[in-house]
This record gives sequence, structure tokens and C-alpha cells, in this order.
Amino acid sequence: MFRSFANVNYRIWFAGALVSNIGGWMQATAQDWVVLTELTDNDAAAMGVTMALQFGPPLVLVSLTGWVADRFDRRHILLTTQIALLLLAVAVGVLILADVMTLPMMFGFAAAFGVFNAFDAPARQAFVSDMVSMGDTSNAVALNSASFNLARMIGPAVGGLLIVAIGSGWVFIANAATFLAMLCALLMLRRNQLAPRLKNRSRGGLAEGFRYVWARSDLRVVFVTVFLIGAFGMNFPIFASTMAIEFGSGADGYGILSSILAIGSLAGALLAARRDRARVRVVILAAGGFGIAAFVSAAMPTYATYAITLMFTGFMIVTLLTTANGYVQMTTDPALRGRVLALYMAVIMGSTPVGAPIAGWVADAFGPRTAIMLGGTAGFVACLIGGIWVLTSGRLHRHESSRFLMTLDETRPLSIVDWADPVEFSDEAAATTPIRAAKRS
Repeated sequence: MFRSFANVNYRIWFAGALVSNIGGWMQATAQDWVVLTELTDNDAAAMGVTMALQFGPPLVLVSLTGWVADRFDRRHILLTTQIALLLLAVAVGVLILADVMTLPMMFGFAAAFGVFNAFDAPARQAFVSDMVSMGDTSNAVALNSASFNLARMIGPAVGGLLIVAIGSGWVFIANAATFLAMLCALLMLRRNQLAPRLKNRSRGGLAEGFRYVWARSDLRVVFVTVFLIGAFGMNFPIFASTMAIEFGSGADGYGILSSILAIGSLAGALLAARRDRARVRVVILAAGGFGIAAFVSAAMPTYATYAITLMFTGFMIVTLLTTANGYVQMTTDPALRGRVLALYMAVIMGSTPVGAPIAGWVADAFGPRTAIMLGGTAGFVACLIGGIWVLTSGRLHRHESSRFLMTLDETRPLSIVDWADPVEFSDEAAATTPIRAAKRS
């Protein structure tokens, strides 16, 4: 389950990311609460607009961010984005503490956070492949998700308590301090142990990555599923905050709900780390499971029972996203990985501007339970689309050893080839081989 920890660079990265992610979830909790209760009078639609502005840039800038992730040193990209995000967090915290923050200003900062995260996300995802062997990529992606969701267990609860204890502005300042952990980790990495970058002379840009995805029906199914869930099912700040208010809870109650959601998310990430490889069938089944969990949670009558169902919601959503992320990374040509991951991040983050305002409006007009059921319906639709693909793709056939079992042919990860010296790749070999070798046991 933890085989990627054998790599010293990955251990350093994991520790820095965990601290930084805790701060990020503290800030996310504070930002949502400030918009919902300090800058508006419980206006869920305003929160939806904030989310749309923050997650819109990955979609708008996708043609540039993927090219940057493939063209430039990813470690340098991450150093730049982390410093910029640190400075933005300090600025927001100071303005809130000075009591001059307004809703339009918060909208502007949300968009600025989104711009720098648009460059950070594909570089961060692709950088995982630079630290570990191709055979450990799926495990490293799953452990990254575990780190993210462990932080999600801690960050929102701590953030909610800090809002009550010292005020929302100081939560932004505290998050700025946690960026130092990631910056230190990036500076401490042993650069001579990072994978040599594949030489890619193609000028196809994003169009080349798009053609690659469009030519593969399995990736199309994964991208459509992630879009539907991202647009209508992953509006947890809207769902949890409005449900907390409906149950009569404050910022601390909202933070606890987010942390309980992360308990199931962490379990899903650790289970994904145990699997030898990512499979499309898991993505499809998890979409249906999310739909069921969403409808059950929408029917819960009390805060406690709603909180319990969130563990199952978190488990399903992280199982889906971790598996989808690992599948995209493992089965994509290394020369196009940055651009394909930029498309993937644009879909998952760029879908929020589509769904978050709709979810916020539905929560205001019809109540948060209806908004949650809208997300669950998106899960059922995604599962139906995946099921139709399974039946029509020609990959489903009778199992070789049993008359009554069926099996689905999966796209295999790229073959791993041992080379004496990966640095001495020729241009011809680099176009057809993985970027690094798996260690022989």
C-alpha cells in the first residue's frame, strides 16, 4: 500500500503537501463562511459565484497550462505558483482583519486564486510521475489523494474552530504560513533522482492532447463522468454549509461536516492505493454509488444522521476521482501527459463554474436537499453512460474460466522497459518509450 514511500523524494513531497493541504482546507472553510455569513446574508448563490470564479480559470487557460506543464521544469512552476498563492492568502487575510473586504473584492481574489491554481494543478499532477517509477505511479497518485483527504479531515474542523476563536482573517494568515512547508519540500528534493524529462518537439499544443483523448473511448467515458460529478455532485461547500445552517449549526458545525466527509474520502484513497492498477469499471461503479449515497444523505432528518452518510459520499467520490486520475496518468503517452492532465484538471475544476451557480440557485430556491439530489442524479447519469459504453465497446466478453462470469478488457498501463542509462535516450527512442524504468526486485 505504501510502496511509493521507498522513494526519498516522494516522502519529502508527501510531508510538505500534507501540511500545505491542511492549510488549504482551513482557508477554503474560512472563505466559504466569509462569503456566506459575513459578506452576504446566507446567500448560497454568491458562494456558487465565488466557486465558479475560483475554478473557472483552469477551463479558460487549459490551452496554456498544459503546454507550460510539458514545456518547463515542473519544480520551478510549482515554486512560482506556491509563492504567488502564499502572497494572495496574506492579502486576503489582511483585508479581512482591516474590515475592508467586500464581496466584489472577494470575487476578484477567488479568480486570482483560480489563475495560479490553473498552472499549479497540472504541473503538480504530472510531477508525481517525475518522482516515482511508472510502476508506482498509480500508488503515488492514490497516496496523494490520501494526503489530500487526511488534510480534509483536519483542516475544515480546525478552520471552523479558528473562525470562532480568532476570526476568519487569521485563518488566511495561518494558511499562508503552511505554504512554507511545500516550498521547503520543493527545495529539499534530490533533483538528480527525478526522472529525465521526455524530449517532445511536437508543436501540436493542446489540440494534440485533445485528439489523443478523443481517439480513445475509454478516456472519453472517464472525462464525461468526471465532468458530470464535478459540475453537479462536488459542490460540497454549498451542500454542507446550507445543511449546517438548516440544522442550526455555525461555522464549527460546517467544519466538522467537512471533516466527517473526509473520513470516507481517506478510506477510499487508501483502498485505491491497495489496487495494483486503476480500472475504468471502478470509475463507473463509483459514480452509481455516489448517486445512491447522495440521495440517502438528502433524506436524513438530523445533523448526526446526515453527518454519518457523508462518510459514504466521501468514500465514493474519492474512489472515483483517485481511480480516474491514476488511470489517465498510467495509460497516457508520457510526451502528452502534461496536456492530457491539463485537460483532465480543466474538466474537473472547470466543471464547477457550470454546476456551482446552478447548485447555489437550487439550494436557495428549493432547499439544500434538492441541490444534493441534483448531484446524485448526475452520478446515476454518469453510471448509465459508462454502462452503455461497457456494453457497446466490444470489451465485455465471457470469462475464460467460467460460463457464468463476464470480464471487461481494460487498457493496460504503458509497458515499462529497463534501460542502462535513461538519460541517454535518443529522440527516436524517447518518442516510443516510457520516461523511466521500474526497479527490478
